[in-house]
Amino acid sequence: MRTQSTDNRVYFLDYLRVVACFMVILVHCIEPFYLGEGGTVIASRSDALWVTCIDSLLRIAVPLFVMISSYLLVPVADSTEHFYYRRVKRVVVPFIIFSLAYALIPAWGSGGDIDILGNIKSLTFNFLPLSGHLWFVYMMLGVYLIMPIISPWLERVSARGERMFIAIWILATAVPFIRELGLEIRGTEGIWGEASWNEFGTLYYISGFIGYVVAADYIRKYVDWGVGKTLAVALPMLALGYAITAIPFYNAIPDSYPIHESIDLAVDMELSWSFATLGPALETLAVFLLFRLIKRGGKMYGFVAHISKRSYGIYLAHMFVLVPVFGWVNSWGMATPLVMVVSAMLTMAITAIVVEIVSLLPKSKYIIG
Repeated sequence: MRTQSTDNRVYFLDYLRVVACFMVILVHCIEPFYLGEGGTVIASRSDALWVTCIDSLLRIAVPLFVMISSYLLVPVADSTEHFYYRRVKRVVVPFIIFSLAYALIPAWGSGGDIDILGNIKSLTFNFLPLSGHLWFVYMMLGVYLIMPIISPWLERVSARGERMFIAIWILATAVPFIRELGLEIRGTEGIWGEASWNEFGTLYYISGFIGYVVAADYIRKYVDWGVGKTLAVALPMLALGYAITAIPFYNAIPDSYPIHESIDLAVDMELSWSFATLGPALETLAVFLLFRLIKRGGKMYGFVAHISKRSYGIYLAHMFVLVPVFGWVNSWGMATPLVMVVSAMLTMAITAIVVEIVSLLPKSKYIIG
């Protein structure tokens, strides 16, 4: 049973999609408090604590989007050709339009010379520095490519088989930490067959975001828990995942403020924040289970469902709004957490209004999805 309503809307997914969209925007409003001037910049211990406490929960935003799509799409019912065609129309075309927009109108945040020709050339290989949030679309397209391939297996595999896959994937989410241990013990990060001539280790093909796809399918088919069991499983899982995510991040921050270091420090700090590592994986599964307790739309559902339908457009466009809004809010002199939350709320509200206006244009689905 894939739906919970007569109009084919799955109530909890719409609420979850809106929350995940806000989480993404909030993440980008937190980044200026530990990233800046081409490196790692943290003004105070207080800022370090706020970044750790808030952002360590927000790392679930991207995995939640993967699980939402997977819950609805796998096993793929359409032919592979038709499935890919629909993804191109709904996802790829708006993505290309916004990638070009960020390349052609970069003055919103660059503060320097505009190299439009250089931006266009760069787009043939990857996203631009000023549109870094679009990395998610590249990743998601890869997930879409694999969905029709694993769908026949998902249709035939037993519940036990899916649990085995998820268990091995959970082990794979610990690989970044195991690499660190290997570096300390062996002097090299290569584990289980990895070497300078081979990056495809034992768990390579069962790691990354594919685990969220299988987990979403398993939950849809086999998890039908009541409130009591859901809370008993999800809350300890959430607490454990949060601890695994937050503690290593905070411990990696030097105890000397203000901090002005290279970007390498931020990379080391974010080891436990990686989206397909153990902490965020546990948090994501827990939050997904908790939201699945929502069985009815409620009074706010009409509004939530509408924002949910616009979420892709909001995601694509929000950085155009966020940069000036954050600068404006930050000038008010409020406390760090207020700057984070208020700037995120204003960014989402303004972007949603802009996207709604764009939706009135003919063929707007090719712009905002």
